[in-house]
Amino acid sequence: MNANHPEFSVIIPVYNRPDEVDELLCSLAEQSAGDFEVVVVDDGSQISCEQVVEKYVGRLAVRYFYKQNSGPGQTRNYAAQECAGEYLLILDSDCVLPPDYIAEVKKELLRQPCDAFGGPDRMHPSFTDVQKAISYSMTSFFTTGGIRGGKRKLDKFYPRSFNMGVRREVYEALGGFSRMRFGEDIDFSIRIFKEGYACRLFPEAWVWHKRRTDFRKFFRQVFNSGVARINLYKKYPSSLKLVHLLPACFVLGVLCLLLLSFFSAYALLPLLLYVLLIFVDASLLNGSLRIGALSVVASFTQLAGYGCGFLVAFWRRVICGKGEYEAFKKNFYK
Repeated sequence: MNANHPEFSVIIPVYNRPDEVDELLCSLAEQSAGDFEVVVVDDGSQISCEQVVEKYVGRLAVRYFYKQNSGPGQTRNYAAQECAGEYLLILDSDCVLPPDYIAEVKKELLRQPCDAFGGPDRMHPSFTDVQKAISYSMTSFFTTGGIRGGKRKLDKFYPRSFNMGVRREVYEALGGFSRMRFGEDIDFSIRIFKEGYACRLFPEAWVWHKRRTDFRKFFRQVFNSGVARINLYKKYPSSLKLVHLLPACFVLGVLCLLLLSFFSAYALLPLLLYVLLIFVDASLLNGSLRIGALSVVASFTQLAGYGCGFLVAFWRRVICGKGEYEAFKKNFYK
């Protein structure tokens, strides 16, 4: 590849997060392997990151664009039109890359070429205890079934937009991301598999993913993910798997156990055992009882938020028969 046609084009959509973009660009500037360009697109931000991007012009082949707000999926599509690389590497702005990220992607593509791929995420030592707890809740087999790139999993791996790669010609053939407000990355991954393209997990091409910084924002995020799962089900009925039902079952199960506890305190025993499991596992993984305790809160927030979003969307879209925009216009499509 020459300078005008790099092997990789890194796409970074951003909305009001210049500090995060600064960290991500810094990690890109320190990559051990080169041959990539970076395209940053501000999605109608009130807090621009243009000056942040300008700091890296001499260190990276980076370009900055600003557009009216239309959501992350359409912002990635906008960026893709400006890219020249053979592969598009799609990252969220709240990620930071280890120095060998690009090198690991190159290594996997040389070992076994594919059309699309994704990698897992990890915690960075600098994360706050709450961020570490939230990261645990999103990656543990005991909370998400390992579907985000874990070694143990209840469903096959679908690349997600915080760490996703795709051959540019495949991206164009699929028409890029849909107009779904949430779940657009899973929608894209489903279409990759449905069209028969080769898609793999690159286990060593991982990122540090900072996620939300408090439990209220985290609840809203996973609530939206639960809504997105039903929207995906309406588009692709076969995409709904057992693992996606578990958070909703968890919410209903907890409510039943709480009601039964009025008649017998033993009814809460399964819940207490689950709390103990999460606490011990997270404490051992992080070497901290405090993070273990926060992981219990994060895990219940993750399961309750996703489960509630799933149940609300199931009622509005499946039982009441409302369309995607009609069912959540007040929430997402103002």
